[in-house]
Amino acid sequence: MDKSKLGQSVKQCLVDVTYAIVAGLIVSVAYYFFQNSNGFAPGGVGGLATMTYYLCDYRVSWAILMLAFNIPIFLLVSIFVNRKLGIYLMIYIFVQSVGTEVYALLDWKPYCLANNGADFEIVFACIATGVVSGIGFSLMLRHFGASGGTYAISALIKKAKPETNIAYVSFLMDSSVVAIAFFVYGMKITPVICTLLNLFIANIVVDYVLTGVKNGYKFEIITDKPEEISAELLERLGRGVTEIRVVGMYSHTEKYMLVCIVRKKQVGETMKIIQRYPGTFASFAKVNEVFGKFKK
Repeated sequence: MDKSKLGQSVKQCLVDVTYAIVAGLIVSVAYYFFQNSNGFAPGGVGGLATMTYYLCDYRVSWAILMLAFNIPIFLLVSIFVNRKLGIYLMIYIFVQSVGTEVYALLDWKPYCLANNGADFEIVFACIATGVVSGIGFSLMLRHFGASGGTYAISALIKKAKPETNIAYVSFLMDSSVVAIAFFVYGMKITPVICTLLNLFIANIVVDYVLTGVKNGYKFEIITDKPEEISAELLERLGRGVTEIRVVGMYSHTEKYMLVCIVRKKQVGETMKIIQRYPGTFASFAKVNEVFGKFKK
């Protein structure tokens, strides 16, 4: 391997390790400050570790339980699926677990009922857990395509049986944790609702971060005034326009289709521009991700 390729490989490795560390630290904040002290569990393998922590009356380290539940799964991923992915997942779960121990040693107080005294504040803890952990999960999913034990188990199952519906498997595992939580936490409905709320919010955050950070709206405009409309879109909105020649199948007359991607706040202005040209037809749809520059 020449020096340039070696340098690129080392640089990529450092970037990957940084992503795993940062994501682990973010999720550790969610678990230590908002979840572990409030009597509810997250989804997946982490939920099993948290419920075991509760059943042991908090006498066994949560960090040790997290490592015990997750590391064997990640080792299997490293052996049978992808060696690098398994290693980065182990770094991620190690930082996530040890992070909670560091916060405890620093004597930082978690956000819990014992410290705040209001029963309804458990709802705020659920929301905070979902939002903060969702950000950490998003970093892992965006960079590695996996964010924890559930995804690792899904990858192992997919490797063994490629025809398996992974989305269904993940849903089944998370649902199982919700069902188990009902019995673990004394057949109370509140921990179950908290677990569901946490899962729901975390998934919303993940979806938003993965698909909604650089979203836009794509307009397809059929017109016989391409130069005039393009000029307005370029000058007033600062967005690039692509022109395509098209033929209407009813009239068999040649027209032009303009394709333009704009930001959400520019949708109204774009519609105003189009409406000034009679005989112009347009449709628009949301674009989840925009790569590169689409300005003029």
